[in-house]
Amino acid sequence: MDRTDGPRIIVEDLASRVVPLDPRERQDQADIVAWVRSGAPLFRTVPPTTPPQHLAVYFALFDEARRALMMVDHVKAGCWLLPGGHVDDGEDPRTTVVREAREELGIDVRFHGGLGDQPFFLSVTQTRGQHSHTDVTFWFVLHGDRAEAMTPDPGEFRGTAWFDLDEPVDWSAAHFDPHMARFVTKLSAALVTSASAR
Repeated sequence: MDRTDGPRIIVEDLASRVVPLDPRERQDQADIVAWVRSGAPLFRTVPPTTPPQHLAVYFALFDEARRALMMVDHVKAGCWLLPGGHVDDGEDPRTTVVREAREELGIDVRFHGGLGDQPFFLSVTQTRGQHSHTDVTFWFVLHGDRAEAMTPDPGEFRGTAWFDLDEPVDWSAAHFDPHMARFVTKLSAALVTSASAR
């Protein structure tokens, strides 16, 4: 890898800092680092599928006081997802998070105080639908407020909803991103650890 390639170095550093939840995330992390180091293109240049594997972000708006996550009913994916989007060519994924929050929800955001501006979770996923491709996704956690007004993009989402982490939810891939159950497990464990450390 050309060490002068700043965006590639940033992406590898962000991926490498994640502490994996389980063997699946550990394998995804290893695959992502190998992909970055291979010199393969990282960023989508022509929507929707060029190159066929490219970088994306999710951001979890988390209302810690109410222990609730905001999710979107995504038009194209046909399921509930965290909001997010594709990383522009050469863009820092953290910049993507801020940009996508403004574009998709009409809000300014800040990263979660305890979890910071590093990705919290990683996934490699073959997308559904006609223009299937592979999303390499960095999942970030942001401060959320259930009372904050948003203006969701109706072209992207059928609706939005807050999901309470303390209520039983069937996070099955039939209705949610296929990694959602694992993400919620990791987030819940991190919150318990954080609370016990106070």
